[in-house]
Amino acid sequence: MSYQFDPERMYRMPIQFGPSLGPRQGRNAAKYANDVSPKKTVVSVSYLSESEKIESLLPPGFSVCGEPVVTISASYVTEIEWLAGRGYNMLAVTFPARFDGERDRVEGRFLAVLWENLADPIITGREELGFSKVYCELPELQVMDGMFRGNASWMGFQFLEIAVTNAELVTPVSLQTPAVPNLLHYKYVPKTGDWGQADANYATMSPEPEAGATVKAMWQGDGHILFRRATWEQLPTLFHIVNALEALPVLEYRDATVVKTVGGRDYNDQRILH
Repeated sequence: MSYQFDPERMYRMPIQFGPSLGPRQGRNAAKYANDVSPKKTVVSVSYLSESEKIESLLPPGFSVCGEPVVTISASYVTEIEWLAGRGYNMLAVTFPARFDGERDRVEGRFLAVLWENLADPIITGREELGFSKVYCELPELQVMDGMFRGNASWMGFQFLEIAVTNAELVTPVSLQTPAVPNLLHYKYVPKTGDWGQADANYATMSPEPEAGATVKAMWQGDGHILFRRATWEQLPTLFHIVNALEALPVLEYRDATVVKTVGGRDYNDQRILH
């Protein structure tokens, strides 16, 4: 008899070896507490850009909401329970956006792209949640004398530098009730053999993405972002992403922070927007 699906469990390819393991489903369908882990350091730099150029990077149903502020966040995560205590790093680009669907009207931060340096979270996040995740190299954060510096590269070509300098320790601010709590996404999966069509093509939302994280320390300083334009030869699968972001003008730097947190969530309440 061929393999049978358990309707109460989650699956990813290859399905014939049993239900999948990941951040939302552990051994024997167990859930992870995410209370004393993971531990995360997030370096974030925001800057004012041009609304029209950001709008051109938003999918159908989305529009810029409020000031056209681009936020680049580099996160360095350790002690992840679903990875048996291991960690990985990520680099996110978000815009303030509004989604107007047939039923849903929501505001939040649109996740334009999320680079990560490990396949496991990329696969689970793309397939299960609709996060726009791709791979790159993200070395550990450089920290010295009030300076936090990170970079991103692909096979030796460094396409981004992020830094917070002159950082000063400040009173931590809670992440539980941000002014705009939702993280917005657009999930697209091509249809096999019918390449202009989609198997999945819709917006998704992560409600209160920082819920469960406790701020342990926070710094504020001066931000700096540098995208390097790339050729196809340098970034054959990423140059169009990097060059589009490099083309967003930096009109004025805004917030520049470093935040250390403990705990998190599994995004099990992710939902489709209609």
